[in-house]
Amino acid sequence: MPVLYDVEHVTTYRYAKPVSFGTHRAMFLPRSGPYGRILSHSAAVNLRSRVRWIIDALSNVVTVIEIDEPGAELSFTFRFRGIHYGVADAQTFPVEARAETVPAQYTPDEWDDLSAYLRPHAEDTDGTVASWAKSFIASEQHGSVDVISRMLDTIGATFSYQAREAEGTQPPGATLRSRSGTCRDYAWLMIEALRCIGFACRFVSGYIYNASLDAGGPSDMMGSGATHAWVQVYLPGAGWLNYDPTNRLSGGFDLIPTAIARHPEQAVPLQGSWFGETDDYRGMSVRIAIRKLKTLSEDVEASA
Repeated sequence: MPVLYDVEHVTTYRYAKPVSFGTHRAMFLPRSGPYGRILSHSAAVNLRSRVRWIIDALSNVVTVIEIDEPGAELSFTFRFRGIHYGVADAQTFPVEARAETVPAQYTPDEWDDLSAYLRPHAEDTDGTVASWAKSFIASEQHGSVDVISRMLDTIGATFSYQAREAEGTQPPGATLRSRSGTCRDYAWLMIEALRCIGFACRFVSGYIYNASLDAGGPSDMMGSGATHAWVQVYLPGAGWLNYDPTNRLSGGFDLIPTAIARHPEQAVPLQGSWFGETDDYRGMSVRIAIRKLKTLSEDVEASA
């Protein structure tokens, strides 16, 4: 059943004294398509700015912001209201017989279309990521959904989630060695591991709805209250399926995608430059609130 919801995303950067700024790019608007529809949206900046929207090469909506004055504080407030349909649990999707093998058997046309998502992107010089990936099929040949699900459960159950303020995504090998990381690190490790054994995978950035936070209680999901990241795997017959290794979710009724990419650097929620002394930077804060307004009947949704 579709859901009407509001999202507010506020990011604030602070500096010791006024600094100047280069172009900033944000990915906060959900992608169009079967996931849902955007009813309204806005992008506000505390400094005098010019805002425009573009569609990038991967069909993501990018907000481009030119900041016209210096400041000691730079704050972005992104808001949108939308209807979210979600995606059923991955286990409920039938896959074709050729998708049940490991590796999945893609047609020549699919190979052409998916080649960028099949090739590992990160360096794995000692082969640890590839070896770890193969361990899920080493003892006995399992079906593709089973292999993917066991990798999902292994990361979610045996790795330690570690939030950090530092920008970027750590290499998959580092996440595997430390058995710890952020949601972006988990997603990137799972993507590169699955690519090593023949699955087409995409990196997804977006938001995760947490009913506990919406009700004013403590968080019961990792990665909520901030931007989130997860994995999409392409299986013939089922298409692109969502897997969230941080919360061990296969499906996506609470996952709202805003950017899909080959690697994490193509799906940074907010990035830009500033010009000043190195020690001028005083830190940043992020606040994200997702409110589920109501569940819509099919009649109401059709007229929304």
